[in-house]
Amino acid sequence: MDTAVHDQKTLLLTGASRGIGHATAKAFAGKGWRVIGCSRQAFSPECPWPGGAQDHVQVDLSDPNQTIEAVAQVKRLLNGNPLHALVNNAGVSPKGEDGARLSTLDTDLRTWGQVFHVNFFASVVLARGLQDELSAGRGSVVNVTSIAGSRVHPFAGAAYATSKAALAALTREMAHDFGPLGVRVNAIAPGEVDTAILSEGTDKIVQTIPLRRLGQPDEVARAIYFLCSEESSYVSGTEIEVNGGQHV
Repeated sequence: MDTAVHDQKTLLLTGASRGIGHATAKAFAGKGWRVIGCSRQAFSPECPWPGGAQDHVQVDLSDPNQTIEAVAQVKRLLNGNPLHALVNNAGVSPKGEDGARLSTLDTDLRTWGQVFHVNFFASVVLARGLQDELSAGRGSVVNVTSIAGSRVHPFAGAAYATSKAALAALTREMAHDFGPLGVRVNAIAPGEVDTAILSEGTDKIVQTIPLRRLGQPDEVARAIYFLCSEESSYVSGTEIEVNGGQHV
């Protein structure tokens, strides 16, 4: 075990390269955490946190074999040290022609499989594979779900929405199963956040949100950090809505 970094807390973050993931990496790095990022893209030198290139795992989470190999790669990077937080943020939301919403009537089986592998299966594969490291760190798992997981959304497709609903249910199951290991598991359900995943026409939704604005990625990142900090030490199995009151 590398005792030099033993006192530094470590985060494993999927979907780290942009949007909510990028803001989350910045928030944790700003608090002195080591950030191990997983992304389909190679590490960008524009990312501002230290050690990012060495602690980057390039993985396509839609591929089961790559996901399993990513667990082994993270173990090597941890080098016997504990893992204090796992944030399952990676997500895909495929669209039809001209950005059209994909419903249950026009989503093919391969698309269902890709979406569920990234948005759902990868979360439990990573957590289960790293259960010993999470337990050693008395860690916290945060699954990033969505407001689309609880209602039909005008832009998010059926596969995306149902994968996020399944991830919310998985959060409860994991909280039950990981609790005896000393690991807390919670979820964050963002609403309309100002990222590249937004669809044209979102401005009309904003007019119905009580706060009358989009959320910012750093606002979601702060809620994620709360769930990984001692400030939430007795919170497990819950889903926090971060949507400006859109759910009311």
